[in-house]
Amino acid sequence: MIHLVLGGARSGKSRFAEQQVANIVKPLPQHMDIIYIATATAGDDEMNVRISRHQQDRITSKLLWQTIETPLALADCLNQIDKANQVILVDCLTLYLSNHLLSLAPEQLQNGILSSWQMEKKQLLSTLPQLQSHIVLVSNEVGSGIVPMGELSREFVDQAGWLNQSVALLADQVSLVVAGLPLSLKAPKS
Repeated sequence: MIHLVLGGARSGKSRFAEQQVANIVKPLPQHMDIIYIATATAGDDEMNVRISRHQQDRITSKLLWQTIETPLALADCLNQIDKANQVILVDCLTLYLSNHLLSLAPEQLQNGILSSWQMEKKQLLSTLPQLQSHIVLVSNEVGSGIVPMGELSREFVDQAGWLNQSVALLADQVSLVVAGLPLSLKAPKS
């Protein structure tokens, strides 16, 4: 099962995604491994605080999380750790995208050369449907605001929108979280 959880900044999407993981694990009689794939990198003090807050939330959740930090090679990581009786939470796809865009040289952006990101995205999209694990993916919905002024910011918004659309197409379930309230955009087929 693939569940995509979308939402804006501070919408409650990560908390909702963690609850979805708990809902998968709790009713099952067998043991399930619970993996948290963190794509964030701590580039400044504010991001360190955000990462610490997410870590503390997981500690208090009463689930036994195994954390893997994967800022760039998400598809490879998923392929390496995939197995049955496992739930994987990826938080988040837009940080994963940011990491890729920031790894490009400025002239690659100016020339529209995003081939390394496109290859990584293609690999992720081909990996997701093959996974045995339950997977919950968190991503920011960034297309509801104003069009950014900078080239890199506009490229990010475009690429995030296309990534979210592609993952939503593959997903069994898609939820949008606004003000802490989830809205079902796509429900699993019975």
